[in-house]
Amino acid sequence: MLKTTKDLTKGSPVRLILSFAIPMLFGMLFQQFYGMVDTMIVGRHLGVQDLAGVGATGSINFMVIGFCCGVCSGFSIPVAQCFGAGDYRGMRRFLTNSVWIALFFSLVITVLVCRFCTDILRLMRTPEDILDISRAYIYVIFLGIPATFFYNLLAGVIRSIGDSRTPVVILIGASLINIILDLFLIEAFGLGVAGAAWATVISQLLSGLACLIYLWKKVKILHPFAEEWRFDRTIALRLCRMGIPMGLQYSITAIGSVILQTSVNTLGSAAVASMTAGSRLYCFVCCPFDALGSTMATWAGQNLGARRLDRVREGVQDAALIGVGYSLLALLFVYLFGSQGVKLFLDSSETLVSEQAVQYVRIVTLFFVPLCFVNVFRFAIQGLGYSGLAVFAGLFELVGRSLAGILLVPRFGFLGACFAGPIAWLLADAFLLPAFYWCLAKTTTLLSIRDNAQALPRMNRYGQASEKASPRFSRKKLNKRTLS
Repeated sequence: MLKTTKDLTKGSPVRLILSFAIPMLFGMLFQQFYGMVDTMIVGRHLGVQDLAGVGATGSINFMVIGFCCGVCSGFSIPVAQCFGAGDYRGMRRFLTNSVWIALFFSLVITVLVCRFCTDILRLMRTPEDILDISRAYIYVIFLGIPATFFYNLLAGVIRSIGDSRTPVVILIGASLINIILDLFLIEAFGLGVAGAAWATVISQLLSGLACLIYLWKKVKILHPFAEEWRFDRTIALRLCRMGIPMGLQYSITAIGSVILQTSVNTLGSAAVASMTAGSRLYCFVCCPFDALGSTMATWAGQNLGARRLDRVREGVQDAALIGVGYSLLALLFVYLFGSQGVKLFLDSSETLVSEQAVQYVRIVTLFFVPLCFVNVFRFAIQGLGYSGLAVFAGLFELVGRSLAGILLVPRFGFLGACFAGPIAWLLADAFLLPAFYWCLAKTTTLLSIRDNAQALPRMNRYGQASEKASPRFSRKKLNKRTLS
C-alpha cells in the first residue's frame, strides 16, 4: 500500500480530517488562484466590459461544469467504500465502468451545450453589449468538458483511497501553466477572453494526464485486468445512482443561480461586473468549506465500508465545529481586507463596481456557518450512499435563489442579489441536518438486520439448526466481515 493513501477508519477524527482536508484545501486554493488570475487579467488588461462578459457566464458555467464534477464525485464514492472494506477488485471494476460512463456523458454533454450555447445566453437576457464576449468565453469552456471529466474522475479516485496530497501537487503545476498560458494567449496572441478559456481547458487536460500517470506508476492496486474493463450493467447502474443525483444537485442549484443571474443581468453591465469580482473573492474565502465537504464524502464512504458508523457521526460533528471556527476568522478577514481583495480584479477607477463587490462579499460572509453545514452534511449523506437526497437539497437552494432573483432583485436591486446565497443555504440546512441523522439511523438498522440474517444458523428440512455453516456465509468469512 502507498504511503500517500490514508485509512480514515482508525485514529483521531479531528487529526485525520485536518490532515486530509488541508492538502485538499491548498489544491482548491490553487484552483481558485488561477481562476482569479483569469479574472485579474481580463479585468485589468481587457476592461470591465470583458470582465462582465465572463461573469455573465458564471451561472451557466456552474450548471454544466458543476454537473460534470458532481457526477465524477459520485463515481468515486463506491471506490472509497470498497477501499474501506479492502475490496480492491471491486475498486477496479468501479473505476473501469466509471471511465466508460464518463466518456459517454462527456461527448453527449459537449455536443448539446455547444450547439445551444448562444440560445442559452440569450434566454438568460445577457446584455447585447457583452453577448459576443460571453459566447467567446463559454464556448471554449464547453469544448473542454471531456478534459473536465478526465481530471475530476481521476482526482476523485485518488482522493477516495485517502490520498489528498497528490492532486494538490498536480494542481500547483496546472496553476503555474495556466498563468503562463493566460499571459501568452491573451497578451501575445490577442485572443481576448477566449485565450483565458483555452488556458483553463489546457491546464485541466494536463492535470488529468498527470493524474493518469500517477495512478499508472504508483497505485498498482488500481491497475485493471483485461476482463475488468468489460462493461457491467449492474455496476454502471450503481454508479449512475450515485453520480447522476450528485451532478443534478449541482445543476439544480445552478438553475437558481441562472435565474438570479438573469435578474442581475437586467441591472446592467456594472452590476454583472460587481457580482463577478465579489464572487471571485467569495469563492477564494470559502474554499475551506469545499475541502471539508469533499473530506466528509471520503470519510463517510471509507467508514461505511468498514462498518464504523460511530466514526461517521463523530467525524461530521468535528468537521462542523472546525467549519464554525473558520467562519468567524473569515468574517474578520473580509471586513478588514475585503475592499483590498476586490481591487485585485478591478481598475482603481471603477469605484461603484468596487463598492458593490465589497457589499456582496461582506453580506455572504455573515452566513458562512450555514454554508459550512451545507457542505459537511450534504457530502456526508452522499458518502453514506444516499446521493438521491442531494437532489432535494439542491431543490431547496433553487427555491432560495429563485425567490431572490424574482422578488428581491426587482425590489431592492443589487442588495437583493446579495441575499440569494444566504437564503439558499438556510433552506438547504433545514433539510440536510435532519436528513443526515435519518440516513445514519437507517444505515445502522440495515447493517444490523444484515448481520443478524448472516448469523442465523442454516436450517435443515426438519426445521432444525444445521451444524454446517451456510456455504454463502462461512463462519470464517462472517467473523472477518464482522470484525472489519
